[in-house]
Amino acid sequence: MTSRPPLVLTVAGSDSGGGAGIQADLKTMLALGVHGMSVLTAVTAQNSRGVHGAWELPEEAVRAQYRAVVDDIGVQAVKTGMLASAALVETVAELLAGTDAPVVVDPVGVSKHGDPLLAENALGSVRTRLLPRATVATPNLDEVTQLTGVHVVHESDMRTAAEAILSYGPEWVLIKGGHLPTGRDAVDLLTDGSEEHWLRAPRHDNGHTHGTGCTLASAIASGLAKGLPVPEAVRQAKEYVTGAIAAGFALGAGIGPVDHGWRFRD
Repeated sequence: MTSRPPLVLTVAGSDSGGGAGIQADLKTMLALGVHGMSVLTAVTAQNSRGVHGAWELPEEAVRAQYRAVVDDIGVQAVKTGMLASAALVETVAELLAGTDAPVVVDPVGVSKHGDPLLAENALGSVRTRLLPRATVATPNLDEVTQLTGVHVVHESDMRTAAEAILSYGPEWVLIKGGHLPTGRDAVDLLTDGSEEHWLRAPRHDNGHTHGTGCTLASAIASGLAKGLPVPEAVRQAKEYVTGAIAAGFALGAGIGPVDHGWRFRD
């Protein structure tokens, strides 16, 4: 009999273009050998040029999806992405509080194209309700500024950013430095406040990077579901997403996606 793969649940929005959101999460999970399940929080009309519309789901729909999966199937890790509103952030935080599994929180604020995906009045709920539930929080530099007011200009500022995010209660934070304008490497900082891991990988400026944040967070959750310790789960996720970025391809007239299946085609 074939053994069951680890179980990972993504709680996020849909990307109709297939490069980010729920679609990217499930592709990543399949590529990394876990069974992906989903709770849809919002629907977006989205393509390579941007987000043309977004509609959040009712709280009861999010709660019902979550309970249907967790109460019957169970989970070994949860990843959160686009939550859209304060009401949905608080609903998901409440659900996570009753779930005994590691949680990766990707505090999605804006899309790759700069379109807002989180209401301004939801930031307080992310800080006080969602981040305290996180095993690992994975903000990019724009999200760090949005949540803490810290502006990361130099690599040395990433430590300050990490301290600011950790003050909200996650066990670990991964500050993603891919948006830093200088350097040949994409540098990330993983820390729990005592130990530090600086992760470096070659920067691939191919212009097709849609879905990197969703993909990385889902890859980390996949590693945690397999029982990996946080530093190793993050290291393997960074390796996977670096390859996916390198294999990113043109799609439509704008920003193309990373290639979630790059290892199948390598």
